[in-house]
Amino acid sequence: MVETINTNNAPAAVGPYVQAKKFGNMLYTSGQLPLNPETGKMPEDVAEQTKQSLANVEAIVNEAGLTKADIVKATVFVKDLNDFGTVNEVYAAFFGENCPARSCVEVARLPLDAKVEIEVIAVAQ
Repeated sequence: MVETINTNNAPAAVGPYVQAKKFGNMLYTSGQLPLNPETGKMPEDVAEQTKQSLANVEAIVNEAGLTKADIVKATVFVKDLNDFGTVNEVYAAFFGENCPARSCVEVARLPLDAKVEIEVIAVAQ
């Protein structure tokens, strides 16, 4: 059975999609923009955007009954690959020793002109 996951601790979808879908022990999140769920605002700085996107991902993962330690794959979309180092620093601090597999891709543009968007796959142990 497929379950839709939604939480008020992450921003609502800005299009026709949901925050995440859980199928069995697998969780697939939609890409998380760096929107503060309380204010609806986005920080300017790429480091702060990365922190907010990761916080949004974690809120959704937690709502599904999982933790960031259960994240096995992440995809990071960046508007400018020159920000790769900064994004990596924030990402490494967030995951610590438990970094998942990851792809990082530069894209021409992200929704709401964000600098970062992050999606993950998590697996319940």
